[in-house]
Amino acid sequence: MKLTHINESNNPTMVDVSTKDITNRVAVARGEISMNKDAFNMIKNNNAKKGPVVDTAIIAAIMGAKKTSDLIPMCHPLFLSKIDCKAEFKVDKKNDLYMVILEVVAKCESKTGVEMEALSGVSIGLLTIYDMLKAVDKSMTISNIALISKSGGKSGDYQR
Repeated sequence: MKLTHINESNNPTMVDVSTKDITNRVAVARGEISMNKDAFNMIKNNNAKKGPVVDTAIIAAIMGAKKTSDLIPMCHPLFLSKIDCKAEFKVDKKNDLYMVILEVVAKCESKTGVEMEALSGVSIGLLTIYDMLKAVDKSMTISNIALISKSGGKSGDYQR
């Protein structure tokens, strides 16, 4: 199998998408951060010392998606047409788990996919939550960051 980011001289390269068609692309990614009850209640009650955690994480997720090509070497810069982010609170009292689930939807019209932008957005958003609450709970765990779905492009649609 030929690796797409290695050229004939065995050097790293950015994939040439110049001959591909422009199509509507959409990707959805999701991840979660688990924390102790005190940190969770601070987020839910919007009384964390550093400010509105969820709102800040959503802004960070949008910024992270927009900066993906600056962070991941082989990603093409994309003109994103929409980034939507939502946070959901989840409590599993049986297992004493308190979580925030972050979902990012990224859209564009492009010659290449927008999956990395959605995944980067989720990652940066969750890291922002960690940063804003680390004084309350250093044991927070970021997990299950995954592509949920994607549409558009030659490879077709994907649904987890």
